[in-house]
Amino acid sequence: MDMRIQNALKEIKRGISEIIDEERIGTLLKNYFEKGETFLVKAGFDPTAPDLHLGHTVLLQKMALLQKFGAVVQFLIGDFTGMIGDPTGKNETRKKLTREVVLANAQSYKEQVFKILDPAKTVVMFNSEWLNSLGASGLIELTTTFSVARMLEREDFEKRYKSQMPISISEFLYPLLQGYDSVAMKSDIEMGGTDQKFNLLMGRHMQRTYNIGKEQAVIMMPLLEGLDGVNKMSKSLGNYIGVTDIPSEMFGKMLSISDELMWRYYELLSTKSLEEIALLKNEVESGSVHPKHAKEMIALEIIERYHGKVEALEAKAEFDRVHSQNEIPTDIETFTCNESPIWIAKALVDCGLEISTSQARRDIKQGAVKLDQEKVDDEQLQLECGEYILQVGKRKFARLKVQ
Repeated sequence: MDMRIQNALKEIKRGISEIIDEERIGTLLKNYFEKGETFLVKAGFDPTAPDLHLGHTVLLQKMALLQKFGAVVQFLIGDFTGMIGDPTGKNETRKKLTREVVLANAQSYKEQVFKILDPAKTVVMFNSEWLNSLGASGLIELTTTFSVARMLEREDFEKRYKSQMPISISEFLYPLLQGYDSVAMKSDIEMGGTDQKFNLLMGRHMQRTYNIGKEQAVIMMPLLEGLDGVNKMSKSLGNYIGVTDIPSEMFGKMLSISDELMWRYYELLSTKSLEEIALLKNEVESGSVHPKHAKEMIALEIIERYHGKVEALEAKAEFDRVHSQNEIPTDIETFTCNESPIWIAKALVDCGLEISTSQARRDIKQGAVKLDQEKVDDEQLQLECGEYILQVGKRKFARLKVQ
């Protein structure tokens, strides 16, 4: 095999969970290197949330890598299917989004992905272009290509069916429509997370069924663990780093991850080579490089990617100033409360420092909450009129005016 193809495959396979039809990917690379032929890589995003976090960028960075080896990325905004709602991993029927919300979220995605993808090698597509015109007869024909028994083999459907939880017919249509997207787009490779395997394989099935002359390969990426190192990165769990987070917040969050999780982030998020990462890991294990320094390096790399080099260095300087000198940050947000007195736990929630009053009480008991830089030990504390600096942990601050 051509060394260029071998090296490209090695980079493509870095950090992935699974490839289906690696031989086809090799052929696509061969055609690019030898004939300059490009190929189509599909990835679908249902615009159910407008902000990307680093978990989403694992997929986007792999797509950007493929662009270097001849890929034209088909960035699919699922404006049609987004209004149905993908049931993957859910234990109940999802609520439909309005057309206006879907389009607003889609626009936000488009603005963010070009921080990673090459716009000249990216085609942004909306599946309403072909699904709106499919019509009733086309939709019924689509449903004849797959059996109910096979649909119920899907893990989340099977669980809900056995526990007698409702499954709407529209949810059965979702994977069929996603598979049909691959027919309409004539994609050569489809990418997605490991939780999307059933839907990704549906694309191969539909391309065979509709006889379009190709059968897409599939690349599945792992789900990046969040800051807790246990659950997948998710906004609903609060363990995420958002692409649009301010630099100082990104830096603080990155330094909060465990030393072990840091290497996972290096593998899936850094542009350093595997050899460079292995060398750095050896230096950390031997004691010649401190783990905190290695963490700072990847934090700076990620912030520079989304905000710029100057902003990354300023974020580090601000973090060092706050944590080494125990000072209060200069840019903390101010909140106003019109009820006096206000319970300390409720104040922490209202200022966005805690997700619930019960969590606030737990943090107070553990000594993680400060009021004007003094530890709070009374979980029933009432704040009278005045101005306060609230702090949770080492990096979450808010200014509260009670009036």
